[in-house]
Amino acid sequence: MILHICPRADWTGEEYRPSSLDEVGFVHCSDPGTAHLPANALYAGRTDLVLLEIDPARLGVPLRWEEGLPRHPAGIWFPHVYGPIRPEAVVAVHPFPPGPDGTFRLPDAIARR
Repeated sequence: MILHICPRADWTGEEYRPSSLDEVGFVHCSDPGTAHLPANALYAGRTDLVLLEIDPARLGVPLRWEEGLPRHPAGIWFPHVYGPIRPEAVVAVHPFPPGPDGTFRLPDAIARR
């Protein structure tokens, strides 16, 4: 399972093509252990986000684990999807609100696994 953070309004249930696909050639994703890193770095305090839970076997496009952009100081690698995300690859959509302090943690439905 990989995860992608996006504004609720951007996920329509159809093929998903975020601007990063045109800008850098891939869709930025995370895994359950790293989703909080981009969430807290880029989206602190935002209340309009969802977390797409994606089955890599259903993508139909290349998935590569690579250094982040920008590179994470600890050398953590992230999954990058090299093509649009097909709706059948999204197995769940989770609300992703920040906690009272404005930071993010995994939804319980994912964290319990």
